[in-house]
Amino acid sequence: MKDARPGGAPTVLRVVLGKRLRDLRESAGLSYEQSGRALDVTHATIRRMEKAEVGLKVPYVEKLLRTYGVTDEQEIDGFVSLAREANRPGWWHHFRDVLPDWFSAFVSLEGEASVIRAYEPHYVPGLLQTAGYARAVLRAGMPHATEAELERLAVLRVERQALLTREDAPLLWIVMDETVLRRPIGSPEVMREQIDQLIEASELPRVRLQIMPFSAGPHPAMYGSFHIFRFPLPELPDIAYSESLVGAVYFDQRDDVSTFLEALDRMCAQAAPAHTTRALLGGIRKEI
Repeated sequence: MKDARPGGAPTVLRVVLGKRLRDLRESAGLSYEQSGRALDVTHATIRRMEKAEVGLKVPYVEKLLRTYGVTDEQEIDGFVSLAREANRPGWWHHFRDVLPDWFSAFVSLEGEASVIRAYEPHYVPGLLQTAGYARAVLRAGMPHATEAELERLAVLRVERQALLTREDAPLLWIVMDETVLRRPIGSPEVMREQIDQLIEASELPRVRLQIMPFSAGPHPAMYGSFHIFRFPLPELPDIAYSESLVGAVYFDQRDDVSTFLEALDRMCAQAAPAHTTRALLGGIRKEI
């Protein structure tokens, strides 16, 4: 999966349905071109539907299912109902004026994942940031944004954190470089508040936070931050996410994701154990 295209970021459900359409097409032995001719569209349209780069038009979905040999009306009706649901905007849609498409996809994945793992060398991950810390990070990263835009993004960042306390909260497992805690973001009060929140979050049953101390030396992911998402849906593979100044890349190929997973597993073994995190954070807080 590549970064999202203009026209709306895909929801996780749309990704799943796109993969199901691809599997049905391949099982039917049809090419993109043959499927396109059945709808009187280009092969590129079929490819984009399967990659969740466009919405799933219900008439197209119905025609493709019949073209692929699906004859059970109940199965077709169920698929179509899911397609309608997948086309509905996510809860974050009302932030679309400040939220780029490529990050909307991230929020969608985050909300549906059962496990979220990440390495962060620069700043506290968004799911663990205080509002004050978020504003300071956003202001530094978006120097041309208005105060109103920065405030809306900070609100979105805080609203995303609701998933950590919901009944089916995902496992959030973060490896955070010691640099994150030593770099002053905002005022000393902002940093102390942020560390207090990290201490509280580390006590949540579904949060595991590890610190990579300077003393650990080099490690496998010194090139930059990344996230890995795992889902309860069997149709959806693990997805790795890497961000840059101008966009993001989403990886779902097994070999690519395995590289990220191996690096993170090695880092988890190298970082300070999670049960020592609260003491480490408390010690750093006293120095601020």
